[in-house]
Formats: sequence, C-alpha cells, structure tokens
Amino acid sequence: MKTLSTLLLFVMLALNAVAQYAPPAGQEGSTAIYVDSTVFVDWATQCSLQRGWMNIADTSIGKSSYGTANAAIGKADNNVVSLGDGGMATLYFTKPVANGDGFDLAIFENAFTDEFLELAFVEVSSDSINFYRFPSVSHTQTNTQVETFGTLNAIDIHNLAGKYRAFYGVPFDLEELKDSIELDVNHIVAVRVIDVTGSLDSNHCSYDSKGNKINDPWPTPFETGGFDLDAVGVIHNNATAIQQNSITNVTVWPNPCRNFLEVSEAVKKLSVFDVSGKLLMSVDRINDKRVDFSALPKGMLLVKTESNHHQHHIFKVIRL
Repeated sequence: MKTLSTLLLFVMLALNAVAQYAPPAGQEGSTAIYVDSTVFVDWATQCSLQRGWMNIADTSIGKSSYGTANAAIGKADNNVVSLGDGGMATLYFTKPVANGDGFDLAIFENAFTDEFLELAFVEVSSDSINFYRFPSVSHTQTNTQVETFGTLNAIDIHNLAGKYRAFYGVPFDLEELKDSIELDVNHIVAVRVIDVTGSLDSNHCSYDSKGNKINDPWPTPFETGGFDLDAVGVIHNNATAIQQNSITNVTVWPNPCRNFLEVSEAVKKLSVFDVSGKLLMSVDRINDKRVDFSALPKGMLLVKTESNHHQHHIFKVIRL
C-alpha cells in the first residue's frame, strides 16, 4: 500500500509539473519582456482590422469599436484597439520578421493586473495569404465559465498572447513553426492576432492545439470587448539575421527529375512532402549533395531544405 501511495503521489506531482508554464511578469521563470527592453529592433508599422462581436451569442448589440488600427502600430504605449469576440488584426513590418536565436517577436496587451487576462491566438505568414498558428495550450479548468471580470493564472497558459500584464510582451519563437509547409520562417511579412472567444458554449468556443476549450473572461459585451491589442514588437528581422548568419542561396536540379535530385550545397535537412502536406521522406545532413528520389511517387512534390544557418527554402519539383 505504501508503494502504491508513493507511486500515485509521484504521478500527481509529475502531472502538475507538466501543467505549469511560465509565470506572470516579474516572477522567476517568467518569459515576459518589458517594453523598453533593448532586444526589440522594430515594431509593427501597418495594421488591418476585422472586428468581432461584443457578444458573439447576441450579435444584436454590434461589434467592438474601441480604438483604431493605428493604436496597434509602433511601440507599446497602452493605447489599444479592441478586437471583439473572434476579431483579428493583421500586422505588417518594414522588414520581414526572421527566425533568430530564442524568441523572435512579442505581443502586448493592456491587462491591468497579472490575473485579469484576455487571450488571443497568434499566426504568421510569409506571403500574407497562408497563415500558420503557434501551437497554444490552455490548462484553465473548463467546468465553469470564467465570468466577465474573472481571473486566469499565467502558469496555465502557453503560446497565447495576453498572458502578461500591460507593458510586458508575450514572446513567440518561430523555430516552433519551421517545419510548416510553404512557410519561410526567415521571411515573415505578416503577424495575425485573433481574439480567443472564451465561451465554454460549444457553439462559440475556441480550442487550443490539444483540443481543449479555452476558458477566459466572457462575455465582454462592451465596446472594449475582446483582446485589446497594444503592439507587436520584433526581436529578430531580416537585418539582424544577416548580421548573425551568412546567407545561403540553395538551388536544386534537374526539375523535372527522375531518380536523383541534386542540391547546390550541403544542407542540414531535406524534407519531401506530397501536395497535401504529407511527409514522404526526410534526410539529415546531406553532404554529397545528391538525393535519391527513386522510391518517391511521380508527380508534384514539395522539397524543403534547412541550411546549417537555419535558413529554409521550398521548391516545387516534378518527379517523372
């Protein structure tokens, strides 16, 4: 019995440890980045808005209206634009955001305490058309609705904007998305912030990357409803990436090809996908610059290379 009790205690402690993420700003282990940090090299310069409803369950009261798109431009200053339930803002930059060492960008909201938090998904795009979402996790309980002025705990939240109070950015690392098809993590031209509708009603709720409902203060039937976007700060962009790494221009040939594909230089990794995004082959550390395609299906293939400097290139290749 003693052994069983010890085992159960160990399992409970392990599960608790897994469930905890970075704590609020100022606490040990927090990833929050203060607005005046020297890590920021740029801020968003353009913003396009798509407002959401003040209450998605009662659209008769209209959409959130507080602030303007310009409020999300430039350095975080606690001047915000409210997105409403499921509303979104798409931000653009003078130079593309790039995948450097550690975090690459940070999102600022205007929470006035460490507990009253409004959350948002974050997506990025290298063509302004196809967006890829950072995998988020919410361990907030889903038994009862967090009410309008209810509270959350930052340690239950991962990869969701809004988990830190005003003037402290929530950072995101593009390395997490490096294997996304047709996304160049060294050429991010747009960042999209999408309000999490915190309702537990299955007709309106939002889900994290694990399929959990995300519970956050709801409803917020005011003109200031939803996520209040302050700013998007850039930590790494193409300018800083050039300083850190030598640029490589990988090419492949012949195209179309039959049994072998030549690569212009050694790469860290080469992956091949079909047009639906299914991984067909992955090869690490290609030094001989020749890849055997004989076992791959004929037709259109997507070839993605990663250089030793973490630069990515994507090619459409026809196998005959």
